[in-house]
Amino acid sequence: MQDLAPPVRSAGHPGGRPARWVRTRLRAAPFTALLNAVLVFTVVLLSAGLPRAVDRGEDAALRDFLHDRGVGATSLVTDGTLRRGDTSAELDAVARTLTAHTGGEFRISASGPVYGVRGSRARTLTGPQLSRPDGLPPTLGLRHLARLPEHAALVDGRWPAAAPADRPLQIVVSQTTAEKLGIRVGDVLTDEPLPRAAPSPGTEVVGTFRPHDEADPYWTDILCLVRPCLRIPDTFERRRWWEATGLTGGEDLPRLLDWADGAQLSWRLPVDPGSLRADRLTAAGRELASYLTGPTAARIAAETGRPELRTFSSLPELFALATARRDAAAPLAALGPAGLAGVVVVVLGLAAALAADRRGPELLLLQARGGSRRGVLRRLLGEGATTVLPGAAAGALLALLLLPAPRWGAALLAAAAATGFALFAFPARALVLLAPRSRARGSARRGGARRVVGELALLAVTAAAVVEVRRRGAAPPGAGIDPLLVAAPLLIALGTGLLLARLRPPLVGALARAVGRRRGAVGFLGLAGAARGTGARPRPSVLPMLALLLAVTTAGFGATVLDAVGTGRTREARTATGGDVMVSAPKGFGLAASFVEAAGRLPGVRAATAVTLLTDAAVLRPGRRHLTISLVVADPAAYAEISRSVGRGAFDPALLAADPAPGGPVPALYSRGLVEQLGGHAGSERIYLTSTGELRARYAGTVDATPALRDSTQPFIVLPAGPATAEVPGLADHGHWFAVGDPDGTAVRALLHDLPVHPLLADTARLTGIPVVGPGPADIPDGYLVNTSDALVRSLADDPLQQAAVRIFRAGTVGAGVFALLAALLTLLRAAPDRAAALARLRTMGLRPRQGLALILVEALPQTLLAAAGGALASLAAVALLGPALDLSALLGTPVPRGLPPRPAAVLPPALGLTALVAAGVLAEALLTGRRRIATALRIGDAP
Repeated sequence: MQDLAPPVRSAGHPGGRPARWVRTRLRAAPFTALLNAVLVFTVVLLSAGLPRAVDRGEDAALRDFLHDRGVGATSLVTDGTLRRGDTSAELDAVARTLTAHTGGEFRISASGPVYGVRGSRARTLTGPQLSRPDGLPPTLGLRHLARLPEHAALVDGRWPAAAPADRPLQIVVSQTTAEKLGIRVGDVLTDEPLPRAAPSPGTEVVGTFRPHDEADPYWTDILCLVRPCLRIPDTFERRRWWEATGLTGGEDLPRLLDWADGAQLSWRLPVDPGSLRADRLTAAGRELASYLTGPTAARIAAETGRPELRTFSSLPELFALATARRDAAAPLAALGPAGLAGVVVVVLGLAAALAADRRGPELLLLQARGGSRRGVLRRLLGEGATTVLPGAAAGALLALLLLPAPRWGAALLAAAAATGFALFAFPARALVLLAPRSRARGSARRGGARRVVGELALLAVTAAAVVEVRRRGAAPPGAGIDPLLVAAPLLIALGTGLLLARLRPPLVGALARAVGRRRGAVGFLGLAGAARGTGARPRPSVLPMLALLLAVTTAGFGATVLDAVGTGRTREARTATGGDVMVSAPKGFGLAASFVEAAGRLPGVRAATAVTLLTDAAVLRPGRRHLTISLVVADPAAYAEISRSVGRGAFDPALLAADPAPGGPVPALYSRGLVEQLGGHAGSERIYLTSTGELRARYAGTVDATPALRDSTQPFIVLPAGPATAEVPGLADHGHWFAVGDPDGTAVRALLHDLPVHPLLADTARLTGIPVVGPGPADIPDGYLVNTSDALVRSLADDPLQQAAVRIFRAGTVGAGVFALLAALLTLLRAAPDRAAALARLRTMGLRPRQGLALILVEALPQTLLAAAGGALASLAAVALLGPALDLSALLGTPVPRGLPPRPAAVLPPALGLTALVAAGVLAEALLTGRRRIATALRIGDAP
């Protein structure tokens, strides 16, 4: 038998040469071929682009995460012991060796290594000309930094050089240090001898320098070098003194060893965050571990001849945290694209079914004229390749160009899968259509049984996936995307879709019969058509309903996660702040009464109170060990309202309202931990207060937590401000202020800005040259702190990884909604000829155009509404079934209890939005093309 009947001969070719099959088909339906190419282009562009977008987002988030931690946290710090014979050349050689063993999975920043020698101990300077703020002499520490002239400019004098042993050690100091301490070039700084150290001939300041850029990583983590530090001790006298650091030359390292009574070598290699990739973080961690304590560390020790070298870094902990954050955000980022992929498969299947309905008679005719199924399928593949492959190539190329990323595999694999499905969907549908009649009839008889078996298998797989996720939870950190966690919501949506496919015909049919008893035929005819379905074999089509159901389910599940994360951030921010606004003063400096009064009157403040917080109080127990506790002193009524609003340690203020007799015990709330440590026999206790005296507290109730203390696991006592300050007046120096409501943080800062500056802080600002309060109206005095829950929520949300995951999820959700709309339109297009003929006949019987539009909507919308309702229920079911296994701690950025409760309010917006999108598309299609098709059907048979 021939593969096909003889091809059509074209009159446009000399000798009647046969026309090519593909060219003939493309000329017969050019618009259809163009639409197919555009559809494939869009699908492949999304398939290749989304993995690239995910990769770019993860890499950018990793870079930002490490950059925000600072140079010190992302550096490799190697320490060693300074030997008496070491020179600067020896330090350079070790630096080259350390740098040579990097460059694999991580590289060193272009700024290069920073290394030198750090003196072990500082000395007290005795020169009378030096600055003494409160009569205490300054202290000086010495260091050596390699490559200093490359990063600083000499202001006066010269760089230090080697000096004879009987001459002072030559150093340079920063220009700011010289100005603040009263040092001039040429001064010899004498010092007090260290215990068990040889006498020092002093140090000679031979020059002053100024850094080229104080923000240069070269100066990171070197205290009191660029500018001296004014130390303010936490004592009653608060006598201040200067601390400074000077730099020696590389030729005097042995003398530095003697002067500082020991010295350590240090090499700091800043790692370039841009050299790290999120997908290679595990390999980078292994390489880093080898560098720190593994084979690489052993090779470095052997090559340098320094077995004492030890390398430290915070990068392993940062890598582990970054991996946990990535794994927490990955399911959310994958959920949207997974839902989009499911909807795209449905759309491509519908497009193939539409093409099979339109070209079914043609293919059957070809087979009847002697064409074999193999030949027909080969030509269909060639025809499809002509439109699919160019569109796929263009989409993949555009995705690779628009979204450059170092990884290609996932994008090309997704593009190849989408291309293959688009190419083989129609030939596969044609293969079923061209099956022999006897085999097709037998297949139809067995189809019902196979469908039942398939549905049961899908339900079994769904149940197994849900049980497994609930049993083991999400995949552990480092395991990548958890496929079960991503697939389980989709499987639940598929199961719901199959259930709705079984229930829709009887439900819609019953509704049609109920409507049929009323006047008017539009509702009955539309619902009857919805129950019956259309197409080559009229029955309700499952695919368009499944497309919208997948889109709604994934959108609803992801929206629930996002809503839970947002709510958790707000709750955690209020817990960390102790309310909505918290103000604290430097230790030893209380908040002025004028500020407390003015802040309490700010608009939006619902409750506010000043709080005295002591963390070093103690419960005195004669004959037993004292219990260290925290003490919270606040106004009972306002603090009770704050506790109730924050949800931590709510109590009845009447418990603290009783006025004790003079010298009697003050009513107090004990923490549960304190009650347990007291053996469950809480009563009247003696409380010792450091530097303020003691008082007696009488047990009035128990609370589990309190807003003023973030860590409420430690024992604490809450006292009423009035009675407590009457017994111990020192407790009236409130160092904190808490408020709930909706106060403006800028207004609170403005009140602090206008506070009188403490004389000690004003004098400190004069000495250091750093103003206590900045010039801006929202600048606050140095040492004061204003925290707001809103600012903390923004800080927790300002996570590039989470933002990238949310963007990918929302893009996938929007794409799924658009393709669900396309599925609905394809369904309408598939049924358009039959519908137009039916409406034309009804028009001849008196059906008005408006009723015809209503008939189209009544027929199309039931499956849309059912799919939206089913998707909402499926998303709630997915949350209820999978929620207990989810841990949102990494997404929130703080530990929270495991679990995700259902949130109907979060599911409704995406469900209603996608439903409105599809309904609007159906309405637009009916308005734009419905009347034209009816008019065309009415003109059939008219004379040309």
